[in-house]
This record gives sequence, structure tokens and C-alpha cells, in this order.
Amino acid sequence: MKAVLRAGMVLLAGWLTVVCAAGTGQAAPAPPDDRAQTAYLADRLRENPVYISDQFPREVPRSTAPEFAEQARRVGVPTYVLVLPGSSLTASPAGLLAGVHDRLGRPGLYVAVDRSGLAAVETYGVSLPEATDARRATLYELPYDATAREVFRHFVDVLTSGKARQRLDAADAGHDGATRSHEPARLHMTRTDRENQSFVTGLAVTGIPLAALLVTVHVWRRRRALSAPVPAPGGGRPDAAPGVSLRKPAASPPRPPSAAPARRLGRAGLASGPFPLALLIPLTVAALALSGLIAFTASRLFTDTTSGDGSHPTAADMRARADRVADGLRRDPLYIDPESPSALNAADRAGLRARLGSLRVPVLIAAVPTSSGDESGGNPALLAEALHDRLHRDALIVIADPATGSIAPFNHGAPVNGGYLIERPRETYTGGTDLALGSRLDAFLGYVAKSPPAKAGATPYPPEPAADPVQEKALPGLFTGDFRPGLLIGAFLGGLVFGLVALALSLARRLRHRLRPGQLSAAAGGERGDAAGQEAPEAPDRPDPAWLRRTAREEIAALTAALDPADALSAEARRRAWECLDATALLIDGDSDGRMDADTAPADLACAVVLARAGRTAIRRPDAAAQICHRNPLHGAASGRRQIRTAGSGRARSLPVCQACRAVPGPVLRLGTSPRTRHDAYVPYATLPGPLATLADGAGIDQLTRTVREYFGVH
Repeated sequence: MKAVLRAGMVLLAGWLTVVCAAGTGQAAPAPPDDRAQTAYLADRLRENPVYISDQFPREVPRSTAPEFAEQARRVGVPTYVLVLPGSSLTASPAGLLAGVHDRLGRPGLYVAVDRSGLAAVETYGVSLPEATDARRATLYELPYDATAREVFRHFVDVLTSGKARQRLDAADAGHDGATRSHEPARLHMTRTDRENQSFVTGLAVTGIPLAALLVTVHVWRRRRALSAPVPAPGGGRPDAAPGVSLRKPAASPPRPPSAAPARRLGRAGLASGPFPLALLIPLTVAALALSGLIAFTASRLFTDTTSGDGSHPTAADMRARADRVADGLRRDPLYIDPESPSALNAADRAGLRARLGSLRVPVLIAAVPTSSGDESGGNPALLAEALHDRLHRDALIVIADPATGSIAPFNHGAPVNGGYLIERPRETYTGGTDLALGSRLDAFLGYVAKSPPAKAGATPYPPEPAADPVQEKALPGLFTGDFRPGLLIGAFLGGLVFGLVALALSLARRLRHRLRPGQLSAAAGGERGDAAGQEAPEAPDRPDPAWLRRTAREEIAALTAALDPADALSAEARRRAWECLDATALLIDGDSDGRMDADTAPADLACAVVLARAGRTAIRRPDAAAQICHRNPLHGAASGRRQIRTAGSGRARSLPVCQACRAVPGPVLRLGTSPRTRHDAYVPYATLPGPLATLADGAGIDQLTRTVREYFGVH
């Protein structure tokens, strides 16, 4: 009895196991069938060896198929090209190519291209050993913004070069695992790049000309300041009579008695005045011309007008997919995109068609993917509206995306209560849930069947139109957008650059002035110092006119600045300094216009330098010797005497010399007879006419100032 009972329990358990297994097998959905996709793509390649999907015309227009075919013919073997969006590729693009080849049954090179590059490259029945290397080299050599057409052309270039392996090895050197150590330069301009170009152009158009104009004006005023009015004889001196006549013999006309004394140099030795309008106008015109030239040059350099490879979809490209889907919906209320991996198995399709046939309202389902590259710009409402316009029938149009699993219904005149459908569970419409697309579509159709009756004729609000594909890739004009802010900031930066340049020039001038008194005289070959330990200023033995003019300005300016605060000087030191200053004005300002004469002789310039330095010596060291170095008066005050044999005399004379020349006599100062005299034609200063020659006979400072006044007829 127990044995019979045990046998019965075993049979019951076995029967339950079989039932459960059968139930489980019926509940599990069958895997999607991708044979329809490979068959469809094989049929397209049978018609044309290059097939471009109609699902992303904004990125790869179908009208570019002839260009792909032209590149494919360069390979030299039968080449079949599939250009598909990412949503149409399976997890294994190579497996998709294998399935297509099995359906097509033709040998050749099979290439799958998506929007980002070469998805797969396979060969069947042909010998192309470098195909894989060419694919990898293309991946490494091209930047991420390369279009599908550019990727395929580059792949063919590498494949036909015969150096695919070498190029791959070179690319591998700059490739580190999944990253690139050296990213290739981008091929195409973006809107951000164009905005940067506009901004930089605006900066240059105003910043460079403005900075150039301001710096030019500043430099001109500095040069004008360096040639500022020299002190008039007796200017600011208590015992000098105003209106003194300064006249150089047989040269300049006498100064009118009513002429006002020229203004003295300020403490910094600089003078400024208003910039002449006659010079400012042409400079401004030149700055404007420079601005226009910069703008013109920028327009010739930044010539990009589109952010892509120049291909634009035609009207036929933009309506191809909607025409295809609408044609399919005319024959079947459930349209499944044949280019995409199927998200609905045979049981799902049969059940959905049965549901659609039993509904009291017309419902059309288009299981097609949407993306930003399609004609609708990724807006399913625009696709539904396009289908309704082509079908010319009222219906509830449902766009089911097999790639994301989302469901988007749009009522175009069907008697369906839209509010009721909106209130259904959110999981019914959104992808990313545990429910398969077929199950959620079946649930949605169940809600449609249960929806309360509604008046027919309800239509959705018209969606926003998609962006024009040409304007979408068109770059804004160079002189738009950030160009205006660039103009404003450029003006600010131009002023800032001017300020920095002016500061640098000022610092350089101050540094030069500080270093100049301590420079060594190349003529003496060593340091020259006076009794107080002060180093003598620069004193070349063959100074050129430019050096004399520059040094005369600086020394006179320094003497003027030193006289202003010198209130504690003795009467003798003050007298000598002022007489030196007055004498310099007579030497370099013969036409009494308050500025250094352009035709001042080198001997007069050198004499002015000697007097200005002697005046400063009288202020610094009132007890210094009142005589000048006989060998080179530019050395400054004499520190003693030395027996020197002069030219034309058979005996030596005791003449004043500086400390350096007292130890080793330096070269005699040589000057040109005019500002245009060649350097090799300079003569000893004692042979030149003018007051400076008196120093060759050992004359002192006071005698030199008297000689200057007598020479110019001032008593």
C-alpha cells in the first residue's frame, strides 16, 4: 500500500513539473527576430552597392550616395557600404554585416558606417589583408567631428595607400588604451569657434589701432618734450634783465626786445603741449585704415560658412522616411522599421494587429526610432503630423521608438478621450522599464479600448517646426554676435596696452638716467672721479651729433632741475650756475623760439654740454676747481695741471686736466665741422670756431661764459 502511494506521489510531482515547465515556456517572450533587418538591407544592396538610411538626413543625406560610390570604386574589389544610424546597428555590427552577406551571397568588402565612424569592416571572398589596419588607422587619425563621408574617404585613402600597417603603428604611438594622447585637430568650425573668432576680431579691430595711435602720440610728445624750450638768458634769475637780445654773429637775426623769455624746463626735464591737429588728423586716418585692414584680413582668414563637410539634405532627403512610413501604414496599421533591430517578436506583432483590428477607433502604430539627425529633429510630434498629412485620415497615431522603448500618442481627429489616456500610468509610455515594448503597447491599446467616448475631430496643438537643416549648420557672420563686445573690450585693452608701454618707457628712461652718470669713458680707459668721489658722466672722444643733441637736452634739464631747490647755495655758486645756464641758451637757441636749433654746430652743442655739467658741478661742489679738462672738456672739472706739449709749439705748457688725464692723458676731443660731417673727418675741437676753442688754452668756466656772451654780442 505504501509503495502504491509513493508511486502516485511521484507521478503527481512529475505531472506538475511538466505543467509548470510548459507554463513557463509560454510566458517567456520569444527573442526578437533580426532576419527581417538583414533581408531588407541585403535587398537594398542588391539594388545599389551603397545604401544610406533615410533616418538621419541632417547628418548624412541620401543624396551623397554617389560620392560614397565613387570612393568605393577606388578600392578595386566589390565594395558594399551600409550607412546607418546608431539605432539601426545591433550589438555586433560585424554580425550584422555577416547576416547581410549571407542574404546577399556576393563576395566583396562590406563596410558599415554610422555617424561617428566605421562601425565594422569585413571581407568575404576577397583578399584585403590591410582592411582591418586601415579601419583602426582611420579611427586614430581622424578627429571626432569627422563626418561619415569624410571617414569613409579617409578609410579608402589609407586602404589604397599600401601603408595601412605603418600608419596604424604611427597612430598607436600616440594612443594610450582607450584614450588619445594627441587628439587630431578638429576638421570643422563650430558656432562657439565662430563666436571666438568674432570676439578676437573685435579686439584686434579696435585694440591694435587704438594702442598704436596712443603710443605714437605719446612718443611724439616725449620727443617734443626732449626738445622742449631751453632756459632763456636770465630766465628766473633775479639779477637778469628781461628781454635780453641774443644774436649769433652773421647767422640769426636779433631777438626782438619785446620777446618774452622762453619757459624753463620742469623738474623732470620734460615739457608737453597740445598735440597738433595737423598731425593728429592723418594719424587718426591711418588708425582707421589699419582697423579696416585688420577687419578685411580677418574676413579673408575666417572664411568658414558651415560647421559640416558642406553637404546639405535635399527636399527629397527630408521627406523620404515619412513617405516610407506612411506607405507602410496604408497597408498595415502596425509599421515596424525594417532598418532597425526588431523590438517586437512574431507573437507581439500578431497580438498587436489583433488588438488594432478590434478597436472602435482608428489607431496607427509606427515603430520607428527618432533622433536629432532625422527630418523632425528628434520630435515625434512632427513625425506624427507629417504622417497625418500624407495619410489624409483621422487616427490616433502612436510613435513607438524601438531604440528607447518610449511610446508617444498623438490624436489627429480620432474619437478618443485624451485626458483619460494622459492619466494612465507613466510606465506605459516611458522606456527603460522592465516591461518590453510589445507588452506596453498592448497595455496602451487596452486603455484606448476602455477610454470614454469623445467627440471626433480633436487635434493636437501644432508642434514647433524643426530647424532648417541648412541654417542649422550655417555659421553666423564674422562681424556679428560677440564682435561688438570685442570692440568694446578691445578699446579698453588698447588703452591698457598704451598705459603699460608708457610705464615701461618711463621706467627705462629713469633707469637710463640713473645709470648714465656712472658710465665709464671709453676714451680714458678707466674710471674718472672728481675730488668728491663722483664719477664723471659719459665723455666719448668722438661724439656724433645725435649724442650731443640728446646729452645737451638731458644735461640742461638736469641743471634746471638742480637750480630750483638750491636755496642754500652761496652767492658765488649760484652766480656761476646761472651764468652757465644762460650761456647754454645762447649756444643752442639762436632763433629765440625756445627750442634747440636744428642747425646748431657740433662745437656749440659740445660747449653747451660742458657748461651744463660745469653748472651742476658748481651746485654740488662749490669749492671745485673753476677750470675744465684741457684734453676733453666733456670730462668735466679739472683736478690739477699737467705739462703738455701742444701742437705748433716746441715747448710744454701747464694745462688743466681731470684726474684720469692727469695720470694718463686721454685722446683729444674731436668734433665735426657740421652736423653732416663724416665720422672719419672729425677734427680737434681747438681748430673749430666758437667759444669751446678757448678751453684749449686753459680758460676757466667764468672766462668761457664771458666768451659765449661776447661771441653772441650779449653785454
